[in-house]
Amino acid sequence: MEKMWAGRTSGDVSKIADDFNSSIHFDKKMYKQDIRGSLEHALMLSTVGIISREEYLKIADGLTSVLRDIESGELTIDESAEDIHMFVEAELTRRIGDAGKKLHTARSRNDQVALDLRLYMRERCLAVRGLLISLIEAIKDKAYEGRELVMPGYTHLQRAQPITFAHHLLAYCMMLMRDVGRLDDALLRLNVSPLGSCALAGTTYPTNRDMVAAGLGFDGIMMNSIDGVSDRDYCVELEAAFALIMMHLSRFSEEIILWSSWEFKFVELDDAYTTGSSIMPQKKNPDMAELVRGKTGRVYGDLMATLTVLKGLPLAYNKDMQEDKEAIFDATETVEKCLEVFIPMIATMRPLGENMYNAACRGFINATDLADYLTKRGLPFRTAYKTVGQIVADCIAAGKTLEEVPLSKYREYSEIFDDDLYGEISLRACVEKRISRGGTGYASVNEQLGYVENFLKENKI
Repeated sequence: MEKMWAGRTSGDVSKIADDFNSSIHFDKKMYKQDIRGSLEHALMLSTVGIISREEYLKIADGLTSVLRDIESGELTIDESAEDIHMFVEAELTRRIGDAGKKLHTARSRNDQVALDLRLYMRERCLAVRGLLISLIEAIKDKAYEGRELVMPGYTHLQRAQPITFAHHLLAYCMMLMRDVGRLDDALLRLNVSPLGSCALAGTTYPTNRDMVAAGLGFDGIMMNSIDGVSDRDYCVELEAAFALIMMHLSRFSEEIILWSSWEFKFVELDDAYTTGSSIMPQKKNPDMAELVRGKTGRVYGDLMATLTVLKGLPLAYNKDMQEDKEAIFDATETVEKCLEVFIPMIATMRPLGENMYNAACRGFINATDLADYLTKRGLPFRTAYKTVGQIVADCIAAGKTLEEVPLSKYREYSEIFDDDLYGEISLRACVEKRISRGGTGYASVNEQLGYVENFLKENKI
């Protein structure tokens, strides 16, 4: 295929260099965005009188037929073309003749690719946002199931205090809701049109950039033409948001992996989201959660790759920026695939409440409440803390729990203890007494559930 830029040079590039330079094998996925942008550009050219109405109609019909034939499979994208922009323009010109050669008036591939990528990433960003909303809903529904289930809460992966399963799950809802907010913030800065920036300096033609921007659903135009073609900070911002989503999914995956092990057995994953062993018939492996955990590093790498590509580039456009697409496409597709499998994995996960409760009964996770019992009856907290620490040490030596220590023994430690202490240190009482907002108490958890419900109502797509 003859190079569109042949002229200053012969356009004859070695096969090795041509393959190295080509981007069509990955930017071809932007064919719809490229054609949509060209349709709006052609309409603007006609409206301001740069091309005739007849030429516009020919271009529009030709582009529409190219789009239709690609989507039907009748037209295969030629990967010998340098990029998707050159392929579409060459195919258009082949179909409609010289009118097709006028389409590129008052634009450059520099602003064309910047436009296509913004259009494509806006669409993908909204898709990821929708998946996040669905995941939040799935976690919220599972939290409703777990409102009465008492489990040990952990710090340092050591049993710490009793909480409800719902309270633990709702922490992930809050994280993912912030992830939605980060995507919304990124969309605000993404949703401006670079088209009309041309190569870097704008154009001598009397174009109407605002018309094209409005037609493509942008909030406005990029106000500096150099900036319009030479920055990809919105890709970095999206990749950072995606990296945080993956970090949250990875942490949740780690807990699911632990919870589904025999050592914990707090949850049972549906068979559809586990695999077996080729040699050990008893195995049920949480491979989907493990893959999500593993793919997190991949998205981190995409973020670092884009930052590194951009860090030393002088203004304006440089060919290095072709490297932006593979990273942002990979990050986006990885996040989407992870969310697509995570949502049903959570929705079908079965909590094992009895095992959670039995685990909570061990580990002295009601020790803080025993100290609070003494403090509320006048003993300084540090004195109460030391007293309960000694009781716990003695219980460990005797193989007893706090509930199994007789009142007579408690009174050897402090005369403050009375027989009402057993009600104070029961696990359910320990949970119910956490009355502060945001805590694990039942009223607080119900408030959190309501908060998530309101968020979902406001953010339904």
